[in-house]
Amino acid sequence: MQEIMEMWQKVLDKMQNYVSTLTFDLWIKKLEPLEIKNDDTLMLAAHSNSAKNTILAKHSSQLNECIHEIFGEYMKYEILDNAETEQYLLENNQSPIEEKVDAPKERAQFNEKYTFNNFVVGKSNQFCYAAAHAVAEHPGTKFNPLLIYSGVGLGKTHLMHAIGNYLTEFSPNLKVRYVTCEKFMNEYIESLGVTENSKEKAVFQFREKYRNIDVLMIDDIQFIANKNATKEEFFHTFNELYQNGKQIIITSDRAPSEIDIEDRIKSRLSCGLIQDMQIPEFETKMAILKKKAQLERYYIDDEVLNFIAEKPYTNIREMEGALSKVSFYATLMGKTTATMEDAYQAFKEDQFEKQERITPENIIKEVCNYFNISEYEITGKKKSKDIVEPRMIAIYLIDNTLNLPLVTIGKIFGGRDHTTIMHSREKITEQIKRDNKMAAIINDIKAKLSIR
Repeated sequence: MQEIMEMWQKVLDKMQNYVSTLTFDLWIKKLEPLEIKNDDTLMLAAHSNSAKNTILAKHSSQLNECIHEIFGEYMKYEILDNAETEQYLLENNQSPIEEKVDAPKERAQFNEKYTFNNFVVGKSNQFCYAAAHAVAEHPGTKFNPLLIYSGVGLGKTHLMHAIGNYLTEFSPNLKVRYVTCEKFMNEYIESLGVTENSKEKAVFQFREKYRNIDVLMIDDIQFIANKNATKEEFFHTFNELYQNGKQIIITSDRAPSEIDIEDRIKSRLSCGLIQDMQIPEFETKMAILKKKAQLERYYIDDEVLNFIAEKPYTNIREMEGALSKVSFYATLMGKTTATMEDAYQAFKEDQFEKQERITPENIIKEVCNYFNISEYEITGKKKSKDIVEPRMIAIYLIDNTLNLPLVTIGKIFGGRDHTTIMHSREKITEQIKRDNKMAAIINDIKAKLSIR
């Protein structure tokens, strides 16, 4: 049986090249080999009837090819569901399959998925990427300290782990320590909380851990605000490392000037390079989505990628989450490629729920009534201010309410391209923030349309 298990693992390894990561984890990986029956049939147990049916309907030829390659051309296979497996084992006097429990693994310090190679570089992050790469290649000599700041989910932690993975591979002799600010603080507090007799030793061990290293990486330094004792310890740790030429890399969700830390710490940080990471523009969003789809083996129509990239996401994780949701929905439906139909269905309960009762035509009609203009004018070529502003408002409301692709909205408004639609949306969004009159207009029209 051990030999069968080893050969089956080789089959699984090959199957990963044929299907998406999601499909593999959901259906293929959970297959269990039982035995080889009559020397020519590999008996496999599926975890459910739907798993059995999905594999046979969608992936039987690929599985057959992999089994032939590993077990030989003569080998057939048969998949049993739960009930069939139980009956088969009883008839053949075998013990029921025990659920596998993976042995606990020691957590790696750096996530191997976060590398420089799979970090998508665009206008919004190119300087942060260049600085991080330079630090990884020459720790302690360039841009020390390096502080990268941005909003949540824009890639700071990815770059931190990319530096760590690079150092692990190319400078294995360096002592590198990565830690979140919260963990740094908790470890320091723990060292203070022991008995008086051993406190001195505990604090000494803590300091040795963080000062006797070559590279210190601290994520989310903003959590140090208002933690006076931790700030003091961080200041002295920083000084010790900096004076000895050791590399310090820090991330934050805001600029140092906006963090409640002493001027002496801000002064130390300003000795190196402080670089901010911006929200990615459309082209970078598209590149990120394509890279994610490639890495996860998602099969997604370009129209879907374009649709997700057009949306005003300010968080890459949310954007990638939307991509995963569409792929997951398509997989559950037994499809090999996710289409716009799957995108609409996947988000029907939240983003698209209003489509059932509000249409672009409804919105255009209400805007025209509000400004006393015709539908012909608002969708036409006229560019006078009394037409352009209502047109941008209608575009904003359609996009904000219905989440239609920008290309589709452009067609509604006389074939305008998606960049024009994007510009209209963003201009009204900014006006709402600073112009109470515009905000009131939008709220009035929404009220007439019964939009929350």
